[in-house]
Amino acid sequence: MKKIMAIVAACFLATMAMAGVKPVNTTLFGVAIKGYDPVAYFTASKPVEGSKEFEFVWQDAKWRFASAANRDAFKATPEKFAPQYGGYCAWAVRQGYTASIDPSAWKIVDGKLYLNYSADVQKKWQADIPGLIKSADTNWPKLKQ
Repeated sequence: MKKIMAIVAACFLATMAMAGVKPVNTTLFGVAIKGYDPVAYFTASKPVEGSKEFEFVWQDAKWRFASAANRDAFKATPEKFAPQYGGYCAWAVRQGYTASIDPSAWKIVDGKLYLNYSADVQKKWQADIPGLIKSADTNWPKLKQ
């Protein structure tokens, strides 16, 4: 049974990889990073929920911010604040697939925001950040095709 489940999982992941993924990880309602403010990770050094009041659409996703100032900073240079790999789990992208994120599992490395599926997955990712980023950087273009 384990062998069958492994084959099914591998086929599913291969199909997803071949189909490509949306450029930005969004909720069912099209909201990026589960409604958290990407700028706040840099300015407040913590995850902060955004508000519909300060929403901005970029790359076909709704990005929410805690303030007009944060929204405007993102509007000016979204690439500076948007999470890497479209806001998908950095560990998963390194493994060759995409996964959702927990907004509280995050890290800024060399001025870039990385998100992970969970605190446990983030611990694995932090074991070799430079190596894992290098692998994820290679995998990401293939995944989003």
